[in-house]
Amino acid sequence: MILQRFLVRLLTMGVTLLGVSVVVFVIIRVAPGNPIAMMLPPGATQADIDRLRALYGLDRSIVEQYFIWLSGVLQGNFGTSISLRQDVMSLVLSRLPATLELSVVALLIALAIGGPLAVIGAREQGTAVEAGIDVANGAALSIPDFLWGLALILLFGVLWPIFEISGRVSPRLELPFVTQFYLFESILRLRFDLAKDLFSHMFMPALALALPLAAIVSQLLKISLKEVMTLDYVTLARVKGFSETAVILREALKNAALPTLTLVGVQFTFLIGGTVIIERLFSYEGLGNMAIDAVINRDLPLIQGIVLVFALIFVLINLAVDMMYALLNPRLRHG
Repeated sequence: MILQRFLVRLLTMGVTLLGVSVVVFVIIRVAPGNPIAMMLPPGATQADIDRLRALYGLDRSIVEQYFIWLSGVLQGNFGTSISLRQDVMSLVLSRLPATLELSVVALLIALAIGGPLAVIGAREQGTAVEAGIDVANGAALSIPDFLWGLALILLFGVLWPIFEISGRVSPRLELPFVTQFYLFESILRLRFDLAKDLFSHMFMPALALALPLAAIVSQLLKISLKEVMTLDYVTLARVKGFSETAVILREALKNAALPTLTLVGVQFTFLIGGTVIIERLFSYEGLGNMAIDAVINRDLPLIQGIVLVFALIFVLINLAVDMMYALLNPRLRHG
């Protein structure tokens, strides 16, 4: 059952990526603007324009351009950036770790905030405490992440400057890293001085991304907990003399967390997409910031590469969540 589900998801993933590649390729080519004109000086001749158009394959039909690009992608060649004159895949891979680190830290912060709030709300159901948590969740959801980012910059960057407001790491520091996963590698190497500086730059953008997700986690997990807490085995645990908090943590939480797990996986993909604006706001050197520069410069190969990588991440995360749900759900595991 699980193997069949996995194969179906793989097929769906391939079709999805193919569809994304077609849509993105066509849209960015019919959009107004000429990327070649942005590369040439004002006195460039028509011969110069034609030469560059031929160099980047823009003199062919859209169908020809697509299949040439697709054949390159299938071989791991995403083309050359028009604005940066570098290999697209190298550029994407140099920025992707920063975005993934930011997203993972934001997810951990969201779980650290939303989980305890859900437990407290379920334990204090029907009281003013639960009502206060619901109001806080509503406020966190109603405010977009970029406004949270502006508020955090004002609070912790200007009025109470304890965190860095731009960049990924302080320029004065030497970075003896092998990979681009600076934060994770600094922790593994026990370089907590570097980890502290990296986290100081990362905290505010991660928190801005985390607050709306924390509200979603809190609200859904609280609802699931309240439903599970009416079941017989939870009532039996109360009869045995366990405290309400122990009943929630030891008996109810493991079953209530399953639907929340699925939602968190889906929301995590949206969180990664939300890094585009947040990275720009905090001048964070990630893939989202590069995506905005690529759009501004009409860098077609780079836009295509970034969007396709984002799409691949989305479908891989959804695949992982779907498989995890199937493994943890006995009805699907033994169906």
